[in-house]
Amino acid sequence: MALRTLLAVAAAMVAAGCAVSPSGGDVRPLTAVATTSAWGSLLGQLGGDRVRTFSLISNPNTDPHDYEPTPADARALAVARLVVENGVGYDGWAQRVLAASPDSRRIVLDVGDLAHVGDGGNPHLWYSPDDVRRLVEAVAVALEKLDPADASYFAERRNTLVAHGLASYQALIKDIRERYAGVSIGASESVVAPLAQAMDLDVVTPSSFLRAISEGIEPSSADKTTVDEQIDSRRIAVYVYNRQNSTPDITAQVTRAREAGIPVVAMTETLTPAGASFQDWQVAQLQSLANALHRATGR
Repeated sequence: MALRTLLAVAAAMVAAGCAVSPSGGDVRPLTAVATTSAWGSLLGQLGGDRVRTFSLISNPNTDPHDYEPTPADARALAVARLVVENGVGYDGWAQRVLAASPDSRRIVLDVGDLAHVGDGGNPHLWYSPDDVRRLVEAVAVALEKLDPADASYFAERRNTLVAHGLASYQALIKDIRERYAGVSIGASESVVAPLAQAMDLDVVTPSSFLRAISEGIEPSSADKTTVDEQIDSRRIAVYVYNRQNSTPDITAQVTRAREAGIPVVAMTETLTPAGASFQDWQVAQLQSLANALHRATGR
């Protein structure tokens, strides 16, 4: 649906009094919306039963970069007291929908802003452990501000998530970094780059190729030749690809890597399966990567 229509829906919600007015009373539970399920899972775990949480981009079988918001998305954003948007151009439609349904008490957290990543940067911030930590802390503060009466409840949930919920996720990242730092890997696009950086893995695929695939641009023939040569010469230990953005070029590279005996690891941009928690999703992918690195290096 055209964004103009969605803006009209959001504006109509405000006119009908569906958004919380600055002079109105608090509505419990609070409504919180994340533009993508990667952040929505963390938001839901921090809010618990005091917050009604919605994730807009959640289908693991589609490319989130091609996402078209719906009237239901506009309605959810219009009534939200807390919104988590990814930023960095990933979900720019959210800002325009929110502008059509102003609420002076709404808190909007832009993860790109929290991470100091500007336009043109890598938008796949949920693959950066540092940015995950920043978002968790920012959400905890926002929830306490929106609902001071439940501040201790939100603080307890934040502490539990950090100390226990994300423990296996953090431990696997540390273990991979200690075992495989400096190992060269190939990738289909920039989705893996923040995580690779956190684990000191060397992504040798040309950055221009990673960006082109991520942005839906045809990569140069020189870059495609370089990637093919890296696979054929086994200069990479593992090939990582985004299952939600698999072009004919990427499909060919996956096949080429497997034929060369290079382990292939799939990653996604949304929770997989759709009902998984952030940490279960990440741990499963990290374990697959650790297994692939072990097969490739024997370590």
